[in-house]
Amino acid sequence: MAPNVFWIGLGNMGRGMAKNIAEKGQLGGPLAIFNRSKQRAVDLSANLPSGKSEVADSIEAGVAKAEIIFICLANDAAVTETVNAIVKADVKGKVVVDCSTIHPGTTEAIAKTITSKGAEFVACPVFGAPPMADAGQLVPVPAGPKSAVDRVKPYLEGVTSRAIIDMSDEPYSKASTLKLLGNTFILNMVEQVAEGHVLAEKSGLGTQYSHKFIELMMPGVYPPYSNRMLSGDYWKRQEPLFHVDLARKDAGHALKIAKDSGVKLGNLEVADAHLAKIQQHTDNGDIAGIYGAVRQENGLKWSIFIGLFIIAAMCVAAWFLSPKGENQVLWRSSLILAFVCCYLMWAITFLAQLHPLIEPKRSDLREKFVHE
Repeated sequence: MAPNVFWIGLGNMGRGMAKNIAEKGQLGGPLAIFNRSKQRAVDLSANLPSGKSEVADSIEAGVAKAEIIFICLANDAAVTETVNAIVKADVKGKVVVDCSTIHPGTTEAIAKTITSKGAEFVACPVFGAPPMADAGQLVPVPAGPKSAVDRVKPYLEGVTSRAIIDMSDEPYSKASTLKLLGNTFILNMVEQVAEGHVLAEKSGLGTQYSHKFIELMMPGVYPPYSNRMLSGDYWKRQEPLFHVDLARKDAGHALKIAKDSGVKLGNLEVADAHLAKIQQHTDNGDIAGIYGAVRQENGLKWSIFIGLFIIAAMCVAAWFLSPKGENQVLWRSSLILAFVCCYLMWAITFLAQLHPLIEPKRSDLREKFVHE
């Protein structure tokens, strides 16, 4: 008989994974879902087919009905707190699966907490962006006893994932270490793409050519990040795809592992410094905002100043080219006032939408990138 499953955590990644388990997984009953902000669970359940899910009133209530419990949360503290709540219920014979990105030491600590209560544990961080979670195209890394991993596999490949990196019978901490190492690759890539585009712009090459190079020579995750930078997506979206706070958390864990191992990660240190700059400007930044930070430190200006130069030139023209005669002063003042008012109206509208970091120059965007 198929087991009952309980899902905890409905962030950008958790929503897509829970949706796919509810719709495609072999379940003994509706998928129970829980989120600290209950409305997210209510909204997700309402969007799933009837009878496929139910909202749990509490962690303890969801655990009581389930044989398999998934966790996907933002940070180490949230995971530890949730695990402590889980083991307040009777978990003997159940399996707890953590899909969060946390420090290997935290992974080992929660594994000890869970297994000491008679449950099995699988560390199962996942690679992939939120759109891949929605599409069931993630790459998870399950680690722990093979017996426990085998219980979880039916909800991975073909349901939430396109393939797995199987670490059965490996220490739990290895899965977390690989996940953090993999995320350093992503951060280094974002940093390099940002720097490359800024150099392309300042050297006069043009970002349309650096982007084309990326599309043709580095398919996969590179082009989407390049698109998000050049389109300004990183400051337009209300909810970041990869929140800068989470990126800095991952970078911090990776840098700690590197320090303990006697390794220096120079590229990651540079990327982390740019992430810190984003945090200074906004509470809701995306890692693609590294592009804005690199633009800023290299002296690239806001598009708004281009408009200011144009208006200034038009005012000068109005001053010298207005018809001569007794009404010349009236012509001059009227034209200049009209130009200034038009500029101020445009500037206020522009600034109301502008991300605190630098926006890509609109003259440097290809038509397909412009959304407004």
